[in-house]
Amino acid sequence: MVAVLSALGVTAVLGGCGVTGGSDPVTLRLVAADYGDSAGNSSKKYWDALVEAYEKDHPDVRVEVSVYSWTDVDRKVKEMVDADKAPDLAQIGAYADYAKADKLYTASELLSITTQANFLPQLASAGAVKGEQYGMPFASSTRLLFYNKDLFAQAGLQPPKTWAELKAAAAALKADGVKFPYALPLGPEEAQAETMQWLLSGGGGYTDTNAGIYSIDDPENVKTFDWLKSELVGEDLVGPVAPRSLNRADAFEAFTEGDVGMLNGHPTLMKAAEDKGVKFGMVPMPGEDGPTRISMGVADWMMAFKQNGHAEEAGDFLDFVYEDENVLEFSRRYDLLPVTMPVWDVMSEAKEDAHLKPFLEALPTSELYPVGRTSWAAVNAEIKKKIGGAVAYGGDPATVLGELQARASKEETAE
Repeated sequence: MVAVLSALGVTAVLGGCGVTGGSDPVTLRLVAADYGDSAGNSSKKYWDALVEAYEKDHPDVRVEVSVYSWTDVDRKVKEMVDADKAPDLAQIGAYADYAKADKLYTASELLSITTQANFLPQLASAGAVKGEQYGMPFASSTRLLFYNKDLFAQAGLQPPKTWAELKAAAAALKADGVKFPYALPLGPEEAQAETMQWLLSGGGGYTDTNAGIYSIDDPENVKTFDWLKSELVGEDLVGPVAPRSLNRADAFEAFTEGDVGMLNGHPTLMKAAEDKGVKFGMVPMPGEDGPTRISMGVADWMMAFKQNGHAEEAGDFLDFVYEDENVLEFSRRYDLLPVTMPVWDVMSEAKEDAHLKPFLEALPTSELYPVGRTSWAAVNAEIKKKIGGAVAYGGDPATVLGELQARASKEETAE
């Protein structure tokens, strides 16, 4: 999931938009996630302005927007669906289970051909279940290796390009007394992200994209975690907190305090570090023989439920949501990456988006979680629970990855 901070539960009832042409307005209910870190920049303000602009030209549809924190939003939607009160639209973290249960409209039933064609191809593909797109990407991000420029300068280091250089840099940082030479967050909060970035850097991943199956215990992945266990964790280069107990949020906070030499991060870490006066650089994740060509990508999803039968109205509103100026406004407001090619082109060239350029460059070739598989939710939870044990004292990467593969295969069979 893309990073979020605030915890609001505010419902805004906004009036008058539509495509029906009838006298009785249709009401669309949208549940959305909050990307802000305070009431002042809550996503509620974004949706308020967007709906107000839409309603001026569409007097026959009302749009009710409820904004919740990421802690609550997926649960809220599930509760609504379970109670047979599904919203018309939901902007949340996962769609596959609802698609499998035949509760969603397809993108082609909703969107104009232009809107569909504008999505970045790998994001549109990640929104598909068995070749049919149900999840419409709404926000995205990629991961890069962040490094503390001051700590690197003090140690006479250049940013690493290979695993060997990363290890050497971590050893030098440790010798200088850096608390976390390389922060390796494999705790339960977001272990699946750190894991995937490392698997990609070793030439592997969660799935074999050609065969379309899980490949968690493939030799490349075992080799990657063997290296992590022996060369980083085993050499005491990851800091005082065991990776299985270190969460992403805690690693990020330590970086903003100047206690981390290197870690994988996404765009929101930039502002947090800048606010604390930490000077940082960003480079592609080092690989075994050179910089990783494929970064990990993440997307959050928009979906439309069929229960209320408002495909025409929902589709017209979504065409507006995905207009270039609206995608650009949202992306810039929250330092997120755009999900459409026209806006990616704009941001890749604009001076005001220069700070996002490394992430933007990584997006077109990024690889996303296998979110189109209904099995992914269970596999994801199992990775968070177990992967830290692969690098723990006495742990065995091949055994842990094998157990994860067995669980993934079992869940896949049950789909």
